[in-house]
Amino acid sequence: MTLLTAVAALSTAAALALLAPARPRLPSRAARRVPPAGPLWLLVLVPVAVWLPVGWLVPAAVAAGAVAVGWLLWLRRRERRAAHSTGDRVLEACEHLASELASGLPPGAALARAADDWPVLAPAAEAFRVGSDVPEALRAVALRPGADDLRLLAAAWHVAHRTGQGLADAVERVARQLVDARATRRVVDGELASARATARLVALLPVVALLMGSGVGGDPVGFLLRTPAGWLCLATGLAFGLAGLWWIEALARDADRCS
Repeated sequence: MTLLTAVAALSTAAALALLAPARPRLPSRAARRVPPAGPLWLLVLVPVAVWLPVGWLVPAAVAAGAVAVGWLLWLRRRERRAAHSTGDRVLEACEHLASELASGLPPGAALARAADDWPVLAPAAEAFRVGSDVPEALRAVALRPGADDLRLLAAAWHVAHRTGQGLADAVERVARQLVDARATRRVVDGELASARATARLVALLPVVALLMGSGVGGDPVGFLLRTPAGWLCLATGLAFGLAGLWWIEALARDADRCS
């Protein structure tokens, strides 16, 4: 019993460690606000586990691990969607800024209008108003997840300010480059969607197998929840399944980052 409990605990801990989001490496001047790595309310289950019958400790540990990993997967999906949304706003801001500058609007007024549409750019507009470093303010905003492309706008602003070349042309080139990069990312996302769908389908296959086993008169759920061998199978299967999901997500993140 002790060995099986240890195996279940180690499997759950390994899955959580694999799926735990890494801390972003930000410069020291940036705010180090890291999203929660998982459901903190799981700590409440520790004293509750003391009162559980011995026969339910392993299934409870496996269930808690599955819930925690599901929460981590949901957090990563939400962060990915938020980053993609921020990237879209960056593209819209660059296109808006390029159009305003091309129409003859001064840089300060164009940046202020872009900040009205997307308040995240307000520090950059304020930096221009007080005569501060606008590229540095844009780089600070680019530290937000999904806003990395603002570094290109900051570089264009810096080069135009130092060389005296037209800011409108530089920002327009940045906007065209972001449009091309967005098209490439859409192609990559389309290719990754099939891989993610396949991983989810494979993760659901054990549930289908349990239903089929119950339909032919067997008791696979009882075997998994009431016998030591079933606990070992359940913990090992969940660990391998979650490790596979992590591997697919890691490959998808690397491909998305390279795009």
